Amino acid sequence: MASAQPIPVNPKPFLIDLIDKPVIVKMKWGMEYKGVLIAFDGYMNLSLHNTEEWIDGECRGNIGESLIRCNNVLYVRDAEGVKEV
Repeated sequence: MASAQPIPVNPKPFLIDLIDKPVIVKMKWGMEYKGVLIAFDGYMNLSLHNTEEWIDGECRGNIGESLIRCNNVLYVRDAEGVKEV
């Protein structure tokens, strides 16, 4: 029985579809940033507004506008439909 394999996604069209939508950015060190994706560049640096910092499942505060450097990002996902616990 074959296990489900993840489907590779081209990052540029994926990020274009997420502009002006809420996203969750998971960092390599475990923290998450939740905010609205404003823009990204050719290196995949991300610009978010209304950003909240989450560490260990706890909101540590609103940091407003933020710029996240690409080499620190583990993954980016769509946050629409994600419920806060």
